Amino acid sequence: MDSTSATPPAKKPLKNPCNLCQSVRAILKRPKTGQQLCKECFFHVFETEIHNTITDNKLFSRGDRVAIGASGGKDSTVLAYVMKLLNDRYDYGLDLVLLSIDEGITGYRDDSLETVKRNRDQYQIPLLIISYKDLYGWSMDDIVKEIGRKNNCTFCGVFRRQALDRGAIMLNVDHIVTGHNADDIAETVLMNILRGDLPRLQRCTSIITNDTSEDSSGIETSKILRSKPFKYTYEKEIVMYAYFKKLDYFSTECIYSPNAYRGHARVFLKDLEAVRRTAIVDIIHSGEALSASVQANESTKLPTMSNCTRCGYISSNELCKACLLLEGLNRGLPQLGIGQTTKIRRMHDAAALNSTLASGLSAPNPTSLGSEASSANDTNKDASSRGVVVTHIKDLERLTTMPTLSSV
Repeated sequence: MDSTSATPPAKKPLKNPCNLCQSVRAILKRPKTGQQLCKECFFHVFETEIHNTITDNKLFSRGDRVAIGASGGKDSTVLAYVMKLLNDRYDYGLDLVLLSIDEGITGYRDDSLETVKRNRDQYQIPLLIISYKDLYGWSMDDIVKEIGRKNNCTFCGVFRRQALDRGAIMLNVDHIVTGHNADDIAETVLMNILRGDLPRLQRCTSIITNDTSEDSSGIETSKILRSKPFKYTYEKEIVMYAYFKKLDYFSTECIYSPNAYRGHARVFLKDLEAVRRTAIVDIIHSGEALSASVQANESTKLPTMSNCTRCGYISSNELCKACLLLEGLNRGLPQLGIGQTTKIRRMHDAAALNSTLASGLSAPNPTSLGSEASSANDTNKDASSRGVVVTHIKDLERLTTMPTLSSV
């Protein structure tokens, strides 16, 4: 027989082919679905799911200026990369900027901010960094020295949220996006259920939030939207995406976080995920259902939002949580603002009484947090002796131009 007309040998069947393209060997198994995929198919489904989350929930409008909360960690680094990618691929028409908060944690945040600066150069997205020290007169290192390792995450969480909004106001942005992933949201649902804090479920399960109120002068002090494009994205898949894309991110855990209550919810969630891979999304959907029932229940009291009488930030009380915590630090009462309201009030009254007796004046009648808030000017004088008095929201200096790519 002529060798030239011989039938070529049949190709051996591909071992472990990709479930989608069937033409390339699979190299990973998706934690979310169990699909075995090749690298390129994984990139496609990962990016497409986030694009669908953005479009299905109408997160943005063309022309929006969007601040990406950037910490240098895996979540925010992947978020910045994917937002830049999708904005270019699907022509969202967004004006993107990185916004980083320097909490002042030596050996952690200073190193992670170097990663953020490299991301700024790699993705060509402007960057603004603002610090706790500049805003509040205290760094997290200072706060931990004052209060110890317990409850420090309370201070950081409250200060960080307000710092992001203040930075967004300075940048004149319309929207803040954060890297909160499905694991983070499921953990928060569990924490709120374990604490019996059902009214907070609405906020933690919403993909987009908007705290808007007007102060006495009619000025909207918080109208910036916040959203979570990674709401249904598993943390493990974010890590896999960063690894296969060879993204530059900072992977060290905060040195003050091991004692956080969230850590216990995280361990429990991982145990559930090991038994049932859909547990994370199932918990989120359960939280959404509970949130809907809470909203439908007229007997459930939801807080009425107004503005802090001191700094103008959105608050359900006369003083916002940040001002209350800051006042405690400045007065040498770091536990002020932590715990039950009645306990806070007793500590607040005791501090006022001791201050009055020390000055040789007659003791005043016991005061409440509400009446104390009305004497904000006197309190600000005390606060200024230790730290910076927080600038009122409406007095923040707006940046007329975006930060340059070479700015720090």
